Amino acid sequence: MTSDDLIQPIRPKAPETAPAPHRRGLMLLLLVANSSMLAVYMGVGAVLLPTHIAMIDPANKVAILGIVGGVSSVFATACNPIAGALSDRTGRRNPWILGGAFASLAGLAFLGSVHTAVLVGIGWCLVQATMNVYQAAVTAVVPDRIPAARRGTASALVGLGLPIGGTVGVMIASRTADRLTVGYLVLGAVVAGAALLLTAFCRDVPRREPAPSVPRRERLAAFLSALTNHDFRWAFVGRALMVLGYFSVVGYQLYILDDHIALPAGLEPAEAMAVLTPVSMAAMALSTVVGGLLSDRWNRRKVFVGVSAALAGIVMAVPVISPTWAGMLTFSALNGLAFGCFMAVDTAVVTLVLPRAEDAARDMGVLNIANAGPQIVAPFVASAIVTALGGYTPLFLVGGALSLLGALAILPIRGVR
Repeated sequence: MTSDDLIQPIRPKAPETAPAPHRRGLMLLLLVANSSMLAVYMGVGAVLLPTHIAMIDPANKVAILGIVGGVSSVFATACNPIAGALSDRTGRRNPWILGGAFASLAGLAFLGSVHTAVLVGIGWCLVQATMNVYQAAVTAVVPDRIPAARRGTASALVGLGLPIGGTVGVMIASRTADRLTVGYLVLGAVVAGAALLLTAFCRDVPRREPAPSVPRRERLAAFLSALTNHDFRWAFVGRALMVLGYFSVVGYQLYILDDHIALPAGLEPAEAMAVLTPVSMAAMALSTVVGGLLSDRWNRRKVFVGVSAALAGIVMAVPVISPTWAGMLTFSALNGLAFGCFMAVDTAVVTLVLPRAEDAARDMGVLNIANAGPQIVAPFVASAIVTALGGYTPLFLVGGALSLLGALAILPIRGVR
């Protein structure tokens, strides 16, 4: 670090000495691990959970989904940075990856066995908590082992987890929407299998001795210290705004298709999700790879992040102007392009402005509050907007405004071009 405001890129020792073939194998395993994680988040969150709640109480489904989604995100927000800090302290990732994955499998099995809104909420809280233990450890592997010059490429490949995992998860969920228990178990088995693969073929090589124990007050201060860094703080704000805008809409997509969009005759909302998701995810995969590779080649990150966030805000107007099946197809493709590029390159930005390499998992966990934290607010806000303003049009407009603000938040970052 040359000053408080200009952070040099992280250069972990292990990745710099690792041979290229090993890194390629590691990146493939990380792709599988992230894909399985997103399969659970998208398959359950976008299809199985809304379907489950609608079966229990169709009249109040919007409000219940808002409450369940918001409360469960509290657990996600808390568990991610705590698990990251603990894995930093132990100097190991694999035990947290395995433990989080198999605990999630147990939580999903429980979720598939319950039949009241309260128990569904408890089950989803358990799954969110345990999946974020898994996520914190998997996320930290990139700054642990990938050199700074390859972060854009690595982030792009890892970012393919969303289009691949999202498509697989939604396809599994759509085909098992009438057999919820089977759907939950299959998705749990996917993440457990991915954890076994990653930990079997990518054994822990601790970069340092486990961190010494420190008083609780000092741990809390250290945990929050990343947000005192200028560049990291703005990266956090931009990510939070973008995620809030995205999930305010995507979290209610099944209900949007049911209540707002004029679907073709005979096409059910769950079936429509199975069509829209591959469209969005294919576009997301394309922009993830292209954005990540070009950001490495040109050594420029901010322009990709800012333009993609702005595009995500603008395309929210498409379903407002054209609340039709064709409009939703167009929206899904453009939104996928925007969100994929943003997440791939923004992840590279974040890894380059982390304050301290030895606290990578902890600080990535802090950043993941910007992923999970807005999801606490999004269900409550979305539910209130839909209920109070009488429809989904205002929801699209609010989501678009938040994404545009996220585009502006990238401008103050000074340590990355």
